[in-house]
Amino acid sequence: MKQEKCGKFYFCYKHFNRKKTILLSYFLILIFLVSCSGPQKAAPAEKDLIVVGFSQVGSESDWRNANTVSMQEAFSVENGYRLIFDDAQQKQEKQITAIRNFINQGVDYIVLAPITMEGWDTVLTEAKAAGIPVIIVDRMVDTDDPDLFTCWVGSDTRREGDLAVKWMEENLTAPLNIVHLQGNIGSSAQAGRTEGLEAGLQNNPEWKLVFQAPGDFVQAKGQELMEEVLASGIDFNVIYAENDNMAYGVIAALKAHDVVPGKDVTIISFDAAHDALKLVLSGELNLDVECNPLHGPRVRSIIEQLERGETPEKFTYVDEVYFDSSNLTEDIIASRGY
Repeated sequence: MKQEKCGKFYFCYKHFNRKKTILLSYFLILIFLVSCSGPQKAAPAEKDLIVVGFSQVGSESDWRNANTVSMQEAFSVENGYRLIFDDAQQKQEKQITAIRNFINQGVDYIVLAPITMEGWDTVLTEAKAAGIPVIIVDRMVDTDDPDLFTCWVGSDTRREGDLAVKWMEENLTAPLNIVHLQGNIGSSAQAGRTEGLEAGLQNNPEWKLVFQAPGDFVQAKGQELMEEVLASGIDFNVIYAENDNMAYGVIAALKAHDVVPGKDVTIISFDAAHDALKLVLSGELNLDVECNPLHGPRVRSIIEQLERGETPEKFTYVDEVYFDSSNLTEDIIASRGY
């Protein structure tokens, strides 16, 4: 009996030692991993963060979503910022409310992507009185006092329209019957691209505008307007859509009516998002003029200049190009950030 007890005790002791060995091994591995990873960078304290209030138009398009992500990544806690983001859902009154909320919260900077050019003087005057710099991105604002905002960064949308018209003059044979799908009426993106087309119509007597309506840069509205054109029996051979998402809607409507996009009708678009460039490569979209949405690093650079006491450029235009079957490759598409 004594030997049996001793055997049982010996078994338990061995089991206990095995558990200790396993725990010790795990502990040593943990120490090794921590030591190899080196010192961890601590996140900045809340009081040290630069607070940025960003009023975004909405999420109506792939371009807009890429623009939002770019801002969120640029103004992260790891980069020393706290971003207060507001989606205006395509309503200017929501943007004005958001800016007033930013002022009341005492943010360090306000970033505004305006839905339209007009109607900002009052709230921008309030921001100026509060001593908060305002940076305008993407679309332009039209104010009585240019000192109401610190600077602007975005695309030259009139130049985009001119690029599209130049391509049409060099690559299409007149007469042209043009369907024109506009973006948000009153936005600088819509105004610039429309002005470019209007100048082209004036300079080319054999070009004719057969349909024009706003699709608000939204895919569903682009498709709805194209369905309306097809049902009306209007004779057309060119579609000038002021952004990629409306062009997606156009293509869907054409296919539903057995019209071959890119062959039976020439389609011109703007933004040059990843999915749209795939359509250029496949031939369904004939021309896409670039409008780069990745403004986050550009705006952060402006704020860094202001933090150093420097004066940034009042207007910064992004260099952009256009893509068609002659210059687009898979490698170009793969290399792009949106």
